[in-house]
Amino acid sequence: MSPPLDDETRYRLLKLLESRPELSQRELADEMGVSLGKVNYCLRAVMERGWVKVKNFARHPKKRAYAYYVTPKGAEEKAKVTARFLNCKLAEYEDIKREIERLQQEASAGGGVADKYC
Repeated sequence: MSPPLDDETRYRLLKLLESRPELSQRELADEMGVSLGKVNYCLRAVMERGWVKVKNFARHPKKRAYAYYVTPKGAEEKAKVTARFLNCKLAEYEDIKREIERLQQEASAGGGVADKYC
């Protein structure tokens, strides 16, 4: 059994396909910052779940031209995953905010001014 897709990957893939169904797998890989193999795996997973359908353009000059369409079921999943992904990012934001506050207190207690080294 294959590992499940994480929410971030699922969100990014469905969002890209919803807005630009004509993207090739190579273009999807570039946009998502992942390997071509991972995009192929992800596309197969979302198609198996019925979230995306693929259409081949037989009359297209590039015989391998496809378009990936997000189905109504896929749009529903995208809405759910968007909410989960947002909650995860908000939690990360709160954690980072607390860490920054802690570091600012630590820096001011040490008497030094924080230099910009990042």
